[in-house]
Amino acid sequence: MAAAGAAPFLPAVLPAAARAAASDRPDFPLVQGGAAVDLFVDLADDPAVVRACADLQADVERVSGIRPRLLHDVPEKAEHVILVGTIGASPVIDRLIAQRSLDTSRVTGRWEASVTQVVDRPLPGVERALVIAGSDRRGTVYGIYDTSERIGVSPWYWWADVPVEHRDTVTVPAGPFKRYEPSVRYRGVFINDEQNLTTWSNRNQEPDKNIGPRTYELIFELLLRLKANYLWPAMHPYSDFFNKYRENPALADQYGIVVGSSHPEAILRNGVHEWDPWAQEHLGADGSLPVYDYTVNPEVISDYWRARARQNAAYESSWTLGMRGLHDTALETRNATTIPEKVAVMNDIIADQRRTLAEEVGAAAEPQIFIPYKEVLDLYNAGVQVPDDVTLIWPDDNHGNIRQLPNETERQRAGGNGIYYHLSYWGRPRSYLWLDTTQLSKIWQELRRIYDHQVDRMWIFNVGDLKSIENGLSFCMDMAWEVDRWGPENVEEFLVEWAGRQFGRRHGPEIAAIRTEYYRLAAQRRPEFIDRGIFSTVHHGDEADLRLAAYRKVLARAQTLGAKLPDAYRDAFYELVEYPIHGAYLMNLKYYWADLNTLAVRQGRGAGVNRFADLAEAAHADELAITKRYNTEIAGGKWDGFINPYPSQIPKAPGRPSVTRVARQETSGLGVAIEGNETGTDRPLSFSSYTRDRRFVDVFNTGFLELEWSAEASHPWVRLSASGGTMTDQTRTWVEIDWDRVPEGTHDATVTVTGGGQSIDVPLHVLNDSARERQRARGFVESHGYVSIDAAHFDGQVARGGARWRVVRGLGRRTGAVEAVPSTAPPITDDFTARAPELRYRVRFTGTGTFPVTVFRLPSLDERGQRRVAVALDDQPVTVLVGQTIATGNRGDAWARNVEEGIEKLTATVTVADPGEHVLRLFMVDPAIAVDQIVIDTGGLPASYLAPPESYHPSFNPDPAFGAGLDTTNE
Repeated sequence: MAAAGAAPFLPAVLPAAARAAASDRPDFPLVQGGAAVDLFVDLADDPAVVRACADLQADVERVSGIRPRLLHDVPEKAEHVILVGTIGASPVIDRLIAQRSLDTSRVTGRWEASVTQVVDRPLPGVERALVIAGSDRRGTVYGIYDTSERIGVSPWYWWADVPVEHRDTVTVPAGPFKRYEPSVRYRGVFINDEQNLTTWSNRNQEPDKNIGPRTYELIFELLLRLKANYLWPAMHPYSDFFNKYRENPALADQYGIVVGSSHPEAILRNGVHEWDPWAQEHLGADGSLPVYDYTVNPEVISDYWRARARQNAAYESSWTLGMRGLHDTALETRNATTIPEKVAVMNDIIADQRRTLAEEVGAAAEPQIFIPYKEVLDLYNAGVQVPDDVTLIWPDDNHGNIRQLPNETERQRAGGNGIYYHLSYWGRPRSYLWLDTTQLSKIWQELRRIYDHQVDRMWIFNVGDLKSIENGLSFCMDMAWEVDRWGPENVEEFLVEWAGRQFGRRHGPEIAAIRTEYYRLAAQRRPEFIDRGIFSTVHHGDEADLRLAAYRKVLARAQTLGAKLPDAYRDAFYELVEYPIHGAYLMNLKYYWADLNTLAVRQGRGAGVNRFADLAEAAHADELAITKRYNTEIAGGKWDGFINPYPSQIPKAPGRPSVTRVARQETSGLGVAIEGNETGTDRPLSFSSYTRDRRFVDVFNTGFLELEWSAEASHPWVRLSASGGTMTDQTRTWVEIDWDRVPEGTHDATVTVTGGGQSIDVPLHVLNDSARERQRARGFVESHGYVSIDAAHFDGQVARGGARWRVVRGLGRRTGAVEAVPSTAPPITDDFTARAPELRYRVRFTGTGTFPVTVFRLPSLDERGQRRVAVALDDQPVTVLVGQTIATGNRGDAWARNVEEGIEKLTATVTVADPGEHVLRLFMVDPAIAVDQIVIDTGGLPASYLAPPESYHPSFNPDPAFGAGLDTTNE
């Protein structure tokens, strides 16, 4: 991949649990001198292995332009050959093991393990062989795809158009290269809310179907290349159900993919499509149509399940037990109204299903899973008896927060535990289906937490309609294979490595930094969650605009890098990097302009009202344009119909915000609105020598004719970015203090704005504690009536009782959060100062009083426990803060607000008896709780969505000045 700055892939840069022993032996040539090495696989091996060899054959051709021969008989004479086979199913492989030519330690007898090794003189007449051997059929398949990736074929070569760089000579290291048993046994995806995939598939793959075998073959191949092995197929009304085409389950089995079904689809039945026809064929004795209610029609429903069990008995499948209503609705039980009655019904359902599977499928009916999703979790907690060999699949709250962890008894189950986790979701309180927006550090934190609770049998990820989730899905599959590879300090390194595999190693760090910032901005508010009036346009330097400035900066970085890449990489870069950032930026931008439009009306502006309306609609048009480009231009229009934030049949991303226009009037007039005020100048501009702030003054026109204006400061140490001019709508001028000239102490000053025969005074309040005092400060310094702290910026910590706090980089709204670990530690409920792990923050207060302190925690859940953290100031009593533990599934309540905002605000009070330095103390109460920021309101904190900018700290934040928002001067 020299054109993109990368060398051929080495084992060290391969994903997941791949290990290569150092070797002085020469690399093995797959292609050299214009010829490709033959590839052998025994036809007696599993069909999944034989089929994957054809993919390796094609991959070698993708790299070199030369297609190797695929042989099913061992050549009598060859200088080089590739030998592929499964241990116990390939006589050639078994012979090499028997003669001790092939090292299969930690491979033989393991789940999905493999070894790739060069063997000299493996067979009579063969000088040298590259041997790929797996412990089972998927182990061999993964070994094959490892080789493909090592020679430069990305798993995303088709689904994200990652190019394959041409090389005339293709080699791989001699090895041995081993991929050990995965951390999680079943690893897969749920294709869900798939309208865009359905539209695209019908338009471009199978015009007579709505997702059929041709599309599923592409999905199967991607899953295997990602080292996944499991699928819940598409299930909505606008898609064809999986078993409609009998090729689908047969193909899945031929690929080696285990097919299961989601929580409302018991025993591989798709109720959306299949129940009504079945009911029509099984009318009641009185001719009535049976309903999908086990308390009313148990025999009809049982036969319905039995038919599918019999039909798919020959395939490697996963069998979902239990029951919910049709099409992801709640369980219907007309004749069981109380919780105990419903529990009894569920127990009967599971017993019936188990009996059916034993009779129709036999011992091969595994794994069997039970998914306590939504109302079924309540029934499970109330006493549903799930057989010990059934895997419990624990769901998240649909927004990345695991609802409940297995207790000690559940961790000992023979069937083990798994998770159902969302990277995409349709439902309450808001849907996020368009872009990949969940921070990888957030995913890591939750997955690590559940793995530490022995949840390792099955991980299933809801990926929506698949595209846009490329980064997140790759990380989840990587972690599922080797959970220990990534830790709290190096999740970003996954992005470095992953981007390097797609675009070349030298671009990996920059792309990783770009994606990390993109995820951070989404952690503040997903672009699909944006709405009117979320971010403040008047406080903290224009909070909304500063956020957009961050978006503009990261988008510019992406576009600059994209322009440097070779042409072959432009499509993949647009899909994987540029479009998500640009789309998220424009979604936020149009709502920012719409908010300014509303504010302009309130402020009595003239031309500015219409200008902001035009800008809002232009941003929406730009968003539509980049999406059209994705669909019609990228990859030659390959993705036509796939990329659509506004699908017709499922909840959509925020659309075009409404705006207001005013009739033009041939007048002009002076208006002024300053930072901290929606209208007027009542709240003075506040300046501190610690934070060295920059504040804005909006000078605007109340009419439409040109207006001349001027501004003059009352003191020479007040500096203005603009002191006058001519405008038709507005000019934003910035006010700063020349700290070298302002005397020590507290001062009031004025900026007087004049124009159109009017004069308006802007009040300033300036505190200069001197450069000496600034340098002497040892911790966070109160300014502007608050203290704002990034939780990762602690001055000290104390580990206690085997638990501690650690920093998780890339987690939360800033650059990192703190987490109490291990997640399996017992809660601390008393004697905190002696027993609980503690973080300490030095804080200098300028006054005294009792002040609210708000802890911004990440909204993790525990529906059988609590989510608590504690705070104290100095040696004062400790206050325990109790967070939301339960996912209600509602709109507008605490849980809904927490998932929309990505944090939960927990507030206590602290009393400052004397000005000066104090120590704020943060204690763990419950493990695995994560804290992002801490804010103390000493009387001047304005209401805003985000926490204020971090306060001055001599080490962590020595230059906290902010400003330089979007230029909205007249054009």
